[in-house]
Amino acid sequence: MASGSSGSSNSISTSSASGSDAEQELIEKNWQDEANCLGVDPDLFFPERGASTREAKEVCRGCVVRLECLEYALTNGEKFGIWGGLSERERRRLRRQRALAARKVTA
Repeated sequence: MASGSSGSSNSISTSSASGSDAEQELIEKNWQDEANCLGVDPDLFFPERGASTREAKEVCRGCVVRLECLEYALTNGEKFGIWGGLSERERRRLRRQRALAARKVTA
């Protein structure tokens, strides 16, 4: 979900980041420029509790940066909305699966 809701911004503030930090932030944000949801009403990706997520997921389905979006949400702990085609519940499940897999590898 790159539309710019939930406190996320498509613009980059270089005043708080300097040098390589600003460059890394720019690289991380560039995926948003290619997102299918760019320009779509952000409310679509933040449905009311119990409302359908089908339309938001449809926007994500063919998106070329779906995985980048999902990883952004997982990395930054986005708790609300549809990100990378997954709901909050689906992202929690994925985080649990990854944590379990990581424990098995280190055990």
